[in-house]
Amino acid sequence: MTTALTVRYFAGARAAAGVSTEAVTAASLDDLVGVLTDRHGERLAVVLKAASFLVDGLTCHDRGATLPPGATVDVLPPFAGG
Repeated sequence: MTTALTVRYFAGARAAAGVSTEAVTAASLDDLVGVLTDRHGERLAVVLKAASFLVDGLTCHDRGATLPPGATVDVLPPFAGG
């Protein structure tokens, strides 16, 4: 089952997507990555491969897990520096 989500992009992910926030429908993080890649292209796909995801403020490592309805997903690319 797919659900409506809010996706927020940070740093390099925002630059690659060309937007800071958008509404998306997806069932899981794997599904979300596919939707976002289709929408924004290969530049964002490269960022998404290395990105971390927060679902409603909590780190999510299981990209196959079902996303809750109305969730906010933060896309955090790897950050350089200390």
